[in-house]
Amino acid sequence: MVQDRFYATGKRKNAIARVWLTPGTGKVIVNKMATTEYFGKIFKEHLIEKPFKTTDTFEKYDVIATLKGGGKSAQVDALAHGISRALLETDPENRTPLKQAGLLRRDQRVKERKKYGQKGARAKFQFSKR
Repeated sequence: MVQDRFYATGKRKNAIARVWLTPGTGKVIVNKMATTEYFGKIFKEHLIEKPFKTTDTFEKYDVIATLKGGGKSAQVDALAHGISRALLETDPENRTPLKQAGLLRRDQRVKERKKYGQKGARAKFQFSKR
């Protein structure tokens, strides 16, 4: 059975991207909008294209993604992570170039929580001797 739709999930900080790849012409639709419409004029478009260019599949798949959580920058990174994982589903041969480019690794850095008795995560209240 040949699968014509590939699904993967990408994450970054609090952003979660659910990504579906279908054979097509390279359209990227995010939350039922074009990427330029959703992210605005200035966004990291090269990050979305990087997984495709790494695996020589540029403009061979259409991307339909739903994004939620986080900010726009984290959402772009989550989308790139999801696309990379979906490309891995399309062809296991894509693993080596994607891994060498560092696109399969989830960036686990998240905001550190505020601690009680302190002003922030690491910042302390100002100390007064008297």
